[in-house]
Amino acid sequence: MQELKDTFKLIERISTLVRSEERKKYAAIGLQPIHIQVLNYLSRCNWCSDTPVAVAEYLGLTKGTVSQTIQVLERKGYIERSNDAEDGRVVHLALSRSGARLLDELAALDVFAQAENALAIKKYSTLGDALNSMLRTLQMTNNARTFGVCNSCTHFDEIDNHYQCDLAQVPLSRLDTEKICREHKPADIAAA
Repeated sequence: MQELKDTFKLIERISTLVRSEERKKYAAIGLQPIHIQVLNYLSRCNWCSDTPVAVAEYLGLTKGTVSQTIQVLERKGYIERSNDAEDGRVVHLALSRSGARLLDELAALDVFAQAENALAIKKYSTLGDALNSMLRTLQMTNNARTFGVCNSCTHFDEIDNHYQCDLAQVPLSRLDTEKICREHKPADIAAA
């Protein structure tokens, strides 16, 4: 059961790191992650699923949020709106050339590309090992803090059955050693 919890925590941390890197990239072009999610959806959906209601359902968002997002994307020229030929009340959305070009450019900035290449040559015995390696590679590639737990840190020390943080020069309780630390430096990276 603990292994399952640890695997979930790794997936959660990888997701957080990826979203953080995406937010930085999108902010540089004046967009938010939700804008790119809508563009991605519209690039993949068919004619009966390209409506604002379908976008809201697929992304699990309110109609109001989707409406505001669509307005931003229209103003920036990334999507186009058209009325249905048979029922004028139905609105269809499509990527403009500019929107398709933007998605192509963003795909080239994939935050997983370097990590995937680095991991492709390794074999792992567990999913946890593979995810740990993926997380470390993503963190190094993106110069992100690891926020790991004390007992996996190069600053962690055990002296006479007592735990200590050598960086802060403070004693640690057993509970402390299982907490996330901003100053974490993975022992496996420090040795490399």
